[in-house]
Amino acid sequence: MKVKINKKNILIIDDEEGIRKGLQVMLTNENYKVFTTGNALDASDIVTNETIDIAIMDINLKDKKSGIDLLKEFKKIVPQMSILMITGYGCIETAIESMKWGASDYLLKPIDRNKLLDVIKKNCELKELRNDNQFLKTELLENVYTYNFITRNPETTHILQTIDKVKNSSTTILLTGESGTGKEVMARYAHFTSNRKNGNFVGINSAALSESLLLSELFGHEKGAFTGAVSDKIGKFELANNGTLFLDEIGDMSLDVQAKLLRVLEANSFERVGGTKKINVNVRLITATNKDLVSLINEGKFRKDLYYRINVMSFNLLPLRKRVEDIEVLVENFIKKFNLKYNKNIIINENSFAQLKAHLWPGNIRELRNVVDNAVLLTEDSQTIKFNFQTESLNKCEDDDLISSVQSEETLKGKMDSIIEYYEKKIIKEALIANQFSKTKTADQLNINRKTLSNKIEKYKL
Repeated sequence: MKVKINKKNILIIDDEEGIRKGLQVMLTNENYKVFTTGNALDASDIVTNETIDIAIMDINLKDKKSGIDLLKEFKKIVPQMSILMITGYGCIETAIESMKWGASDYLLKPIDRNKLLDVIKKNCELKELRNDNQFLKTELLENVYTYNFITRNPETTHILQTIDKVKNSSTTILLTGESGTGKEVMARYAHFTSNRKNGNFVGINSAALSESLLLSELFGHEKGAFTGAVSDKIGKFELANNGTLFLDEIGDMSLDVQAKLLRVLEANSFERVGGTKKINVNVRLITATNKDLVSLINEGKFRKDLYYRINVMSFNLLPLRKRVEDIEVLVENFIKKFNLKYNKNIIINENSFAQLKAHLWPGNIRELRNVVDNAVLLTEDSQTIKFNFQTESLNKCEDDDLISSVQSEETLKGKMDSIIEYYEKKIIKEALIANQFSKTKTADQLNINRKTLSNKIEKYKL
């Protein structure tokens, strides 16, 4: 037995009862849900209170409002609704006029059954395509092109505020920081909240490709430009025209590719590999690296002129261990996302947060996300989440932080103060974790008063 599937809701507006009844029977037999009326007031009420996908309406209504008037009104109430106008041979010009006001199509009386069904089917399919397109865009933004940068850290918040000031310009942006700190998410934030959001956001990892492949990916190539180039290919710069190009790991780019990139940035044009035609582009460039570009310049591995070209605005993203206040809000966001993904209802308690804050997160936010993903997946539904990772100190991270802090000071006193503050922070943090962040117990263990401890906690952002 063939099962009929409910398709769409259709509203018929015609002051001739015979036409309304005939269309209602025909469309009901085709499994559409049909609403009918012969006047403008009832039609407005139906459109306001029901979900109408397609309206079939006579242009020449014997009412205070004409079909054109209703068309304009409906397009304001439900812009995405398809509206088909019915007209006689003497009113074709009016029907064409209705198309200018947003009508999807018009039909001549007497109405041809097959043509009407074809037009309805076409508009239903078009609506589905629009809905699917919007759904895919939403899914891409939420799951692939996530651009909501979550932070409570004052320094990171200041970076977001500064990017808000420059995001609508074509200024190049350089993002630095350890791997996993959210450089690509920050780049997407700059794009998807800017006046370029309707253009493409195109990303490429410079370290993942050989020099020849990277040139082809960036600039495209002509057919026959090299062995295997069997057809023309559009490069990332062309795809990002009127949008944003994100070049990740730019510090790993060869000097030859750097030179070509510099020429493109200066001329806003390029030629495909193997081509001679100049292609003009309007691209905002955002670059990122986890390397020290100044050191690479001194070593002769990075062009100084390119560095100054991409470093108009520069932002260094802190590692997660230096923005501990973000761990709680990030974990809550990840648990919500993975609960939805795995259809679970996992919760978290304060002890779990303490465990997470004790970890140094050498992989930063990327590592945290993976740990939460694994924990939600393995924890039984409606249970308190359990994290499966080692929390012992990672000496490399600690040593890097200490060395960086000491090197930033010029005087002996400054260097000694940095060392003292570093170990003071470490001792207080370990005591807080051991006492499950109880200030009273921690102060007793360290033999200091609560006020002094509170001041230290605020100073070191523990």
